[in-house]
Amino acid sequence: MVRMESRTRPPASTDVVVVGCGPAGAATATWLARAGREVAVLDAAEFPRDKTCGDGLTPRAMLEVDRLGLGDWARGRITIKGLDLRGFGHDRRVPWPAGEHGGVGSAVRRTVLDDRLRQAAVEAGATVLDGMRVTGVEKGDDGEVRAVRAGADRVACRTLVLADGVRSPVGRLLGRTWHRDTVYAVAARSYVRSRRHDHPWIGSDLELRDESGVVQPGYGWVFPLGDGEVNLGVGALATARRPADVAVKELLRHYARSVAGRWELEGEPHAVTSALLPMGGAVSGIAGPNWAAVGDAAACVNPLNGEGIDYALEGGRLLAELIVAGGGSGTGGDSGTDLTRAWPAVLRETYGEAFAIARDAARLLTVPWFLPLAGPVGMRSQTLMTAAVRCMSNTVADSDRDVVARAWRAAGAVARRLDRQPMFADAV
Repeated sequence: MVRMESRTRPPASTDVVVVGCGPAGAATATWLARAGREVAVLDAAEFPRDKTCGDGLTPRAMLEVDRLGLGDWARGRITIKGLDLRGFGHDRRVPWPAGEHGGVGSAVRRTVLDDRLRQAAVEAGATVLDGMRVTGVEKGDDGEVRAVRAGADRVACRTLVLADGVRSPVGRLLGRTWHRDTVYAVAARSYVRSRRHDHPWIGSDLELRDESGVVQPGYGWVFPLGDGEVNLGVGALATARRPADVAVKELLRHYARSVAGRWELEGEPHAVTSALLPMGGAVSGIAGPNWAAVGDAAACVNPLNGEGIDYALEGGRLLAELIVAGGGSGTGGDSGTDLTRAWPAVLRETYGEAFAIARDAARLLTVPWFLPLAGPVGMRSQTLMTAAVRCMSNTVADSDRDVVARAWRAAGAVARRLDRQPMFADAV
């Protein structure tokens, strides 16, 4: 494990300050540093640090991992071929879709993955400091961020990137708002020893029942890690109108008991954590003249499966490209386009259709009668579940012209036009 940057104080000034060194922050910093920008990354935690997550890397995520030069490292830990789906009396094994995303996934603990991504940023030339909590932001009369404060330190910058997670405390200082009327998730994760820790298929239980036998609007997962343990967790969907009426940690323990024999679990779940997860771009105020939020801070999480690592890595690259191309600010940034509308426009163009239809589908799942009615119908068909996995994993490529791809894009376009809460909206 490579240590953090040895300096204990941040620089007095830099081209770009990145707040947060998870996948989104590390990817943004790496691409900016590789492009010659001077970058300082400030993270409140001390590495290696954990995060509530399924630890899975979909083919879309692996494409970004490859672009960062870490593909062989990730595949060397474990290679995931696809999903073993269970529920409503059926089992379906669905390989990852072949195509431009590669058809291969992996799984890496976040304590390990985030530290390796942080190392990539350091190797690219970024200054990365842990234990450095940003507590304030200085703005000029023109609305541009001039500097951030971390304790007694002040760091002047030309551009600010917010990659400080789902709660985004720095984003709140700048007006970022999460809209709870859009579907969100509550999830719990654990680790358990398993004799099937090297199984190359993810377990996904679509019929998730609590101890009283009630079907919950979500799913249970088991991600093999190849290191003696599996990542076992549950997620339930909710809206402000239909909040999740479940104790997710208790639901997780019940789920662990239900799959213990199948996965040859040894012992009880440990390192149990939970989180609330805004999804599908359900935020407003994610950018200003010379600042932008990325990854979880911009609610770039798939509403159907809770996946966020792929959007964090991909979003970091896209934001870096926008900044390098001239997306700092009109006056004091990196000499170009105002990010206030340019960055949300990139996100809507990249994820708008997929997120819109996924939000509608996820909202349907929160209706109590829908999943018990639709689940058995879907699980009867291998073809339907193969198409569902392709859409849920967001591996429908822009170049795909088959029936599933055309139908998915058409449905997404309609969903965007009917969307009651525009995604990545301007500040309210």
